[in-house]
Amino acid sequence: MLLELKRLTVPPGQRVILQDVTWAEFEQILVDLGEHRAARIAYHQGFLEIMTPLPEHEKAKLYVTNFVEILLEELDLDFVPLGSTTFKNPAMSQGIEPDNCFYIQNEAAVRQKDRLDLAIDPPPDLALEVDVTSPTNREIYEGLKVPELWQFNRGKLTIYLLQDNGKYVESTHSAIFPNLPVAEVIPVYLERAKIDGRNQTMRAFRAWVRDF
Repeated sequence: MLLELKRLTVPPGQRVILQDVTWAEFEQILVDLGEHRAARIAYHQGFLEIMTPLPEHEKAKLYVTNFVEILLEELDLDFVPLGSTTFKNPAMSQGIEPDNCFYIQNEAAVRQKDRLDLAIDPPPDLALEVDVTSPTNREIYEGLKVPELWQFNRGKLTIYLLQDNGKYVESTHSAIFPNLPVAEVIPVYLERAKIDGRNQTMRAFRAWVRDF
């Protein structure tokens, strides 16, 4: 399989799915692919997905990340952003690299750590996924026990909150930003960036947070 992966080219916006991949093979694939690569992976109970994002995806990912960081800064909430760090849970046969993720409530628990192990460390408090060419498998995030997941798809931001039964339910409001209508407002500012440019849009969004 490794030889085949080394020969594999995944064009931007495309994905490849391999089945019957064992956990040991998944771990070795991560090592062999390395950290400095354009492709992202998702692993769910023997199925391995390898995808390469489009520029449209990368732009939206960065802008939504900027919006979250502005929210956290203006509300004076310390946070640790970990980008597309690989998170794994061998007990649930789950692994994924989010578009971005944040430790917020558990920021102090990981502040001084350079490596994380979900067997002993908490999962990120918030994960972001921008779906352009394929939908995110929420079961992976359920298996990793990520409390809050944001999915952006076709101009809509959907918020999922993890319940006591380990399943997500869609919510109109974020548990992290309960007093702000982020699901309604962030897509508006994301569209605004296409007209006004990034910097002007970010200044306007910061002003909105301060005035709300």
